[in-house]
Amino acid sequence: MAEEKVARRYRIRSMTADLSHISVWLFDLDNTLYPVEAEFMGLIEKRMTAFVARQTGLPPDQAYALQKKYLHEHGTTLAGLMAEHGVEPEAFLDEVHDVSLDGLSPDPALHEALGRLPGRRLVFTNGDARHAERVLDKLALTDRFEAVFHIADALYLPKPHPAAFTRMIAAHDVDSKVAAFFEDSEKNLAPAAALGMTTVLVGPHAAASTAAFVHHRTRHLAPFLAAARVKET
Repeated sequence: MAEEKVARRYRIRSMTADLSHISVWLFDLDNTLYPVEAEFMGLIEKRMTAFVARQTGLPPDQAYALQKKYLHEHGTTLAGLMAEHGVEPEAFLDEVHDVSLDGLSPDPALHEALGRLPGRRLVFTNGDARHAERVLDKLALTDRFEAVFHIADALYLPKPHPAAFTRMIAAHDVDSKVAAFFEDSEKNLAPAAALGMTTVLVGPHAAASTAAFVHHRTRHLAPFLAAARVKET
C-alpha cells in the first residue's frame, strides 16, 4: 500500500507542469477552450464544405478534399480560398460561423482554473471576432480574458504562419519568454516554440505527440491548469 501511494504521488508530480515563469497565457479557441467531443467544429466544417462546393462547382466529396488540402497547405480553408479563388474573407467567415452553439456549455472547473493564472490571459484564434465573442459568451469565459487576437487582426494570415505570431506579439506587447501557448493543433505550436514560448498541446491526440517543440501535453485543459505550478502573487 505504501509503495502504491509513493507511485501515485510520483505520477501526480510528473503530470504537474512547472509554469512558474509564465505571466502571459495565450489560448487557442476552438477545440481548446472546449473539448473536441463537443463536435462544434464539425458543424463549421460542414458549412465550409458547402461553401467550397458552391464556390468551385465541385461535388461535396471533392469539395471536402479541396477544403482539407487548403487547410494543410495554407493554414486555413479561408487562406486557400483567398489565395486561389479571391474569396472575400468576411463573407466566408460570416457564413461558416453561423451555426448553433447548443453543443457548447460552460465548464466551471475551467473557469476556476483560468482564474488562478497570474498575469495576462488572451485568446489567439484563426476565427473572427464575432465567432470568438459568441463562443466565449456561451462558455461563460469572457471575463477570464483581457483580449482576443483574431484572424482580421492578423490581416487574414492564419496560424501557423510566423507573421500571425509576430503581429499578435506586436499588438499585445507579448514577451515570448514568459508566454505559454495552449493549442489543439500541433503544427501551430512550432512557431510559438521557435519564438521562445512554452507550448502545451491539448486534446485526445496530445499524448501521442513526439514533437520536440511540444513542451507539455494534456487531454483535458482544466485539470492541467489547476495542477500547474504558477507564479505566486
